[in-house]
Amino acid sequence: MTASTERLSPLAAWGERFARASAAPQHFAIRERSFTTQVNLRGDARNPAFLAAVRSMVGCEPPAAPNTFNTGAQIAVIWLGPDEWLVVDRPDHGEGIAGNLRMALAGMPHSVTDVSAARTVIEIAGTDARLVLAKGCPLDVHASAFSPPRTSQTLLAKARVLIQCVDAAPVFRLFVLDSFANYLAEWLTDAAAECAASRGLDIDRIATRLA
Repeated sequence: MTASTERLSPLAAWGERFARASAAPQHFAIRERSFTTQVNLRGDARNPAFLAAVRSMVGCEPPAAPNTFNTGAQIAVIWLGPDEWLVVDRPDHGEGIAGNLRMALAGMPHSVTDVSAARTVIEIAGTDARLVLAKGCPLDVHASAFSPPRTSQTLLAKARVLIQCVDAAPVFRLFVLDSFANYLAEWLTDAAAECAASRGLDIDRIATRLA
């Protein structure tokens, strides 16, 4: 018997359940953005040479404002602290981004670590997305307080997450440790079902009709 070499994301088995939960996508949609590139970057934001070097590699400077993100062509740089950021890109670009940053920052104090394998990303969208977050998050997630380019490291249903609001529609991306991904997916789909039930929607019936 030959061992399988197929790579599976933490939520690979959730495709059907996510599809059912997304049966009324104008209200709520959920999916996993598997294998998202995530590179932890540290350096001196007061150093113009550091900022220029990062910009040359990823297309934007690390944000100076707390709990915000900047974007390049394909890449987002999320503020984690005064000297720490998360560089986020399409799947499987971690090694290249990390290598390019290390070369660009040679000779300057810095740290670059590919942490893509540590967390997965769950994306939620729709008019119920803010209500779902509000059920388990201490943040004020109203549009007036949490719209692009806002981010936050917080707890959601007791799981530590990084929340990024990428679109005012709204669309949120939740960065969660792989070990908590199934728990958080379960909580999110349950919370969304409660929101649907409060409007008299039967998501399972809608999903069956659309199948």
